[in-house]
Amino acid sequence: MEWQAPAVVLDARPLGEGGAVVSLLTEAHGRHAGLARGGASRAQAPVWQAGNLVEARWVARLADQLGSLSGELVHPAAALAMEDPLSLALLSSACAVAEGALPDREPHARTFHGLVSLIARLGREGAAPLLPDYVRWEAELLAELGYGLDLARCAVTGTHEDLTHVSPKTGRAASRAAAEPYADRLLPLPPFLLGSQTPSEPAEWLAGLRLTGHFLGKDAFGHHHKPLPTARDLLFQRIASLAAPEAGLPAEKEPDA
Repeated sequence: MEWQAPAVVLDARPLGEGGAVVSLLTEAHGRHAGLARGGASRAQAPVWQAGNLVEARWVARLADQLGSLSGELVHPAAALAMEDPLSLALLSSACAVAEGALPDREPHARTFHGLVSLIARLGREGAAPLLPDYVRWEAELLAELGYGLDLARCAVTGTHEDLTHVSPKTGRAASRAAAEPYADRLLPLPPFLLGSQTPSEPAEWLAGLRLTGHFLGKDAFGHHHKPLPTARDLLFQRIASLAAPEAGLPAEKEPDA
C-alpha cells in the first residue's frame, strides 16, 4: 500500500528514539497518520511542524497499518507564523480543529482546500484579514460533517432579509424581528457569514467564533465526548482581547457548548 500527495501537517507526537507519529490532512486520503522515522530529530522536526505544507509519501504492507511516512517541506507556515502571535494562534487552532473533528482516513476535499488556502494566504496577508475566512472554514467543516448551519432564511418567518441571530439548538437563522424577544438566548450572526463584503471588526470575528465554536463543541466534538482543543480556546481569547477595548469591556471567556 502506498500513496504520495500534498498534505498539511496537523500534529506530530514523539515516539521512541527520534521517531514521530505524524497526522496529516490530504485531499484524497483525509486525515491520515504515519510513523516518520527520525521525525523528532533536529534535521526532520522542522518539516513536521503543525501547519506546514509538505509533499508526503506513505507506505505500508497492509492498508490498516500505521505505515511509514516521509516528506519534503513545501511551505514553512509554522516558522513564518512564529513572527506574529495572532497568525500562530489561527494556524494552531485550524490544525487542532481539523485533527480533532475529522474522521480518520475519510476524504473531505473542501476542508482540505480551505485549510490550504488559509495557510497560503497567512504569510502574505497576516491573520487579521483572514479571521472571517477562518470562521467560514469552520462553518464549512461543520457542513461537511453533517452539522451545517441553515443561514438561508428565518426559521420563524421565512424571510431572507435582516437575519441577525442563530438558534443554539437547531443552527437555523432568525430575523431581527423574530429574534428580539429571545435575543439573550440566541447566538449573534455576524454579517460576513451571510456574504457581506463590508470590512468586519474583532467583535464580529468573536461572534463568529462563538457561533461556530458552539456547534463544534456540541456536535463535531461533543458527539465524541471531547472538549474543544486548547488551541481553539486560545484563539478565542486572543480575539476577545482585541474586541474588548472596542466595547469598553473586559475580555471574555468562550462559553461552554
